[in-house]
Amino acid sequence: MAIETAILEEIKKYETIIIHRHQRPDPDCIGAQLALRDILKASFPDKKVLAVGKHYPGFDWMGQADQDVADEVFQDALVIVVDTANQPRVDDERWQSGKAVIKIDHHPNDDAFGDLQWVLDQASSTSEIIYDWYDVNSAELTMPDDAARLLYAGIIGDTGRFMYPATSANTFAVASKLLTYNFSMTAVNQAEDEISPAMAKLSAYVYQNLEILPSGAAYLKLTDEIVESFGLAAKDSTSAVVPLPGKITSVVAWAIFVESKDQTFRIRLRSKGPSINELAKNHGGGGHALASGATAHDQAEIDQVIHELDELVANDKGENE
Repeated sequence: MAIETAILEEIKKYETIIIHRHQRPDPDCIGAQLALRDILKASFPDKKVLAVGKHYPGFDWMGQADQDVADEVFQDALVIVVDTANQPRVDDERWQSGKAVIKIDHHPNDDAFGDLQWVLDQASSTSEIIYDWYDVNSAELTMPDDAARLLYAGIIGDTGRFMYPATSANTFAVASKLLTYNFSMTAVNQAEDEISPAMAKLSAYVYQNLEILPSGAAYLKLTDEIVESFGLAAKDSTSAVVPLPGKITSVVAWAIFVESKDQTFRIRLRSKGPSINELAKNHGGGGHALASGATAHDQAEIDQVIHELDELVANDKGENE
């Protein structure tokens, strides 16, 4: 049985389905999660279908997860975890309280959890995978207009508006099909492109203070104090500034270190060429070859990451000369 069919058959067995995503969400994980919820609600109106996770006001334009879901709802429920590479990153630890778990993701499957797994690490996004799942089973499923909007938003987010290498012919085909539904492509594109005046000032700080090494490796450290100096709360997402170094011609790969509540630093790693996911794994993280994340526990580890990134880029440049 094809995995797309197997997932649908598993869904049919349960009266309650709870969909999880990863912590510190992005448009793809929210789009995939909320679209799948809406597809299942429209297709199986007698089932209870919920999406859980912390509320982030900055993503209210996409929709909201279901809040105040009681613990007992997880009993005998099917849990679906989308766009989440490893177990510690799942938002809401109760995902393990369900009766069965399905994992749907497009990150390397280094942590192969779940009773059923559908992982396509060559796909542009989990939103693209959700559409493909719908397409295979479309005779039995209903796609609401807003679910199509959410999947389009997820694809736009994870492809950088079709700029990143994982964008494929299938990605464009899926986007084309989604645009046949009733939603505004322009509104979605504008929502993902706009930033606040405070974030614009932080963007200027990134360009002014980015350290670019001779190898083409670059880095920047953003403390709570720096972020708050621009009128942003420490809890505000700084994801909008992560792609900015890539616009500089001399930058090949870069790391942005963002302070967390516990004084550790979240490392956002990006690359235009050399694979950086093994570097991320060295520091408790992982991800895609050109977009990964990890954690630095102190300044010494930050310095070590910078050193490793510098060597990685320099070695890659030497191999390609």
